[in-house]
Amino acid sequence: MSTLIKGARPYGEGDPVDVLVEDGVITAIGAVDVPEDAEVIEANGQVLLPGFVDLHTHLREPGREDTETIDTGSAAAALGGYTAVFAMANTDPVADNAVIVEHVWRRGQEVGLVDVHPVGAVTVGLKGEKLAELGTMANSQARVKVFSDDGLCVADPLLMRRALEYSTALDVVIAQHAEEPRLTVGAQAHEGERAARLGYTGWPAAAEESIVARDCLLARHAKARLHVCHVSTSGTADVLRWAKDRGTKVSAEVTPHHLLLTDERLGTYDPVNKVNPPLRTQSDTARLRAALADGTIDCVATDHAPHAVQDKDTEWSAARPGMLGLQTALSIVTETMVRTGLLDWRGVARVLSERPAEIGNLADQGRPIAVGEPANLTLVDPDAEWTVRGAELASIAANTPYEGMRLPGVVTATLLRGRITARDGKIG
Repeated sequence: MSTLIKGARPYGEGDPVDVLVEDGVITAIGAVDVPEDAEVIEANGQVLLPGFVDLHTHLREPGREDTETIDTGSAAAALGGYTAVFAMANTDPVADNAVIVEHVWRRGQEVGLVDVHPVGAVTVGLKGEKLAELGTMANSQARVKVFSDDGLCVADPLLMRRALEYSTALDVVIAQHAEEPRLTVGAQAHEGERAARLGYTGWPAAAEESIVARDCLLARHAKARLHVCHVSTSGTADVLRWAKDRGTKVSAEVTPHHLLLTDERLGTYDPVNKVNPPLRTQSDTARLRAALADGTIDCVATDHAPHAVQDKDTEWSAARPGMLGLQTALSIVTETMVRTGLLDWRGVARVLSERPAEIGNLADQGRPIAVGEPANLTLVDPDAEWTVRGAELASIAANTPYEGMRLPGVVTATLLRGRITARDGKIG
């Protein structure tokens, strides 16, 4: 199987070159003799990047196949330029044992559009009371590399300490949903002037920042790897910078929606804007962008969270938090980071591919575009624009906060080990 990407610009640098892929590996870059049976992709100077890796995806299977399945979520991921995703554990039943994580892993293998890596729960049933079978899941066929109770915080400091200590022997990552639950009882939106004026119970920034500070100290003591999910406040960026300066093994992600959207959207009362952690202030957004650019925040993760109409199109207080993200992530990063000059395309490769692959311990993802490397690749037209329509996205759900927005940056092709999984907006 041969594919020739003709006239691409790796990392958006230099003159266009041809990239030949054979049997899943890059075999030539530059002036290429084209095999007779090669499938040709005319890049016309578009940007070629390593395939994207999402550390934070909700695929909802098993249990909520009415909102998303591994089939539809994988399709959305491939169309968004992703070649690997980490599927969160808050399914029904919870992915807190080898049986469930192996089911998710096998379904991902069967669909074959992206590499699906199940995230195992830290605690049994996400209840925060007893550690789940971390070792069994890590040594299962799924080879679980990341554990998280995402959606809920591992609030008990002793339990979190034990999880971090145990993780070192397994060489896995504990990913924390940082939210001190006693500070967010009934919370509906970012605690501030807008929430107060509109009558929403506030979600204070300190609820996130205090858990991040606590867990950085615990991780440093245990010499463990901690990953902070969906950073949303400028104060959290300050805590991360402090911890990293002291050698703590901590990494962090920011979502596309926290890079672009703010609590100014609360005034519409539209639950499509309800997310956990909530949309913050313009000041937070600006500082999160700067922290991503300087490496304090390591990567972008979508927190792709599909919801059924009955769970989202309701009054704000009853609506489930979460937004779609897989097919719009590249465009939001282009809008907030590339067009503002904060990142070049090599920087985009770092935050969407290389660092998440390193954090998730994926040896064959996020690799350089070079001869001999796996052909997990994404081709991007940086000058093209598209209009977001939730009903036209690959996900079963349609809860996108970007409905009707004109966004820059279009993924034109995705290759998983040399096989074209998405091209010109279509699967395969």
